[in-house]
Amino acid sequence: MNEKDVVDILKKAENIGIDVWITGGWGVDALIGSQTRSHNDIDVFVQKKDKIAFIEMIISNGFREIVTEFTTDDQTVWCDNENRIIDLHLFEFSDAETLLFEKVAYPSEILNGKGTIGGLAVRCLTVESQVKYHQGYKQRDIDVQDVLLLCKTFGLPIPLGFPVNNI
Repeated sequence: MNEKDVVDILKKAENIGIDVWITGGWGVDALIGSQTRSHNDIDVFVQKKDKIAFIEMIISNGFREIVTEFTTDDQTVWCDNENRIIDLHLFEFSDAETLLFEKVAYPSEILNGKGTIGGLAVRCLTVESQVKYHQGYKQRDIDVQDVLLLCKTFGLPIPLGFPVNNI
């Protein structure tokens, strides 16, 4: 999933009135303002109310659902013939200060991140949220690199116990 692919998908969603928030590796790169590594997918958050329209848009662009061990009602994976992958996360606002994802409440301010991808202004998770949600699981080297880059770039402390010696 290259920068041009990401911008294309985001513009198509914007053209049909769907707000998209970026997370994962592209979310890190959006916050940094440039691509820092290659990506095999893009992780997006879309409101449940926009689910059908977003899925119809990606299907019309050659994507099909791939069922994985992580597939739920709120998280699906889509792939096309070029092996570009969209990891779709569906959420809803329960009120102005809270969103629900996978039946868990999060402060809606986690979506206040702003970044750029290929010169396009994008919504994304905040820096602090990206660092927080890269914890609590066995990190791959790219996850560690992403967190260290965010901490260094934005002057945040490296999370306690974070496996910085893995790379």
